[in-house]
Amino acid sequence: MKSYFLRQINIILIIVGIISLNGCGIYKYTDSREVSPDPDERVKKNIEEGKGLRLATLGEKNGNFQFASSNPLWRASLDVIDFAPLLTANYSGGIIITDWVSAENENENESYKITIKFLSNEIRADGLDIIIHQKLCKTVLSCKIEKLETSVSNDLKLKILKRATLYAKNDVKKLKEKYGEYRVLP
Repeated sequence: MKSYFLRQINIILIIVGIISLNGCGIYKYTDSREVSPDPDERVKKNIEEGKGLRLATLGEKNGNFQFASSNPLWRASLDVIDFAPLLTANYSGGIIITDWVSAENENENESYKITIKFLSNEIRADGLDIIIHQKLCKTVLSCKIEKLETSVSNDLKLKILKRATLYAKNDVKKLKEKYGEYRVLP
């Protein structure tokens, strides 16, 4: 008896809901002969009538975007490790990972992977973290991977920082040529 009563209340609520949706304008009956089957035409008509969702800045040519090409530290890092194929380069995540690279010596059983983490966009020594992993393989299925603690990562960091400094100076020079001298007020 109780379930019958609940079922009747649910049916009544559904009917009232459908009637109220029809009355408030959310649901509107349309004749398919009056509506174009082409979605582009429907979108154009809805925009003309002011219906739908529009983003205020859609299509405008302004905004404050930071691209990897405008970051001298990022550009310098990619230039310095251009000898290695990239596995991952994610500017927004601040990381570059190379694929395994074999050394140029006759030992074909060792290869290296370089990971560069960007801790800051500023050109500073603590703005980069460079990790080098070495893979030594005795056989194809028997490989050992370990993190290298050598001066190579410091040498790479120094080379990247020097190149990034040159890029930054060149960028400032180009901005001065384009906009002229500027003065910072205290």
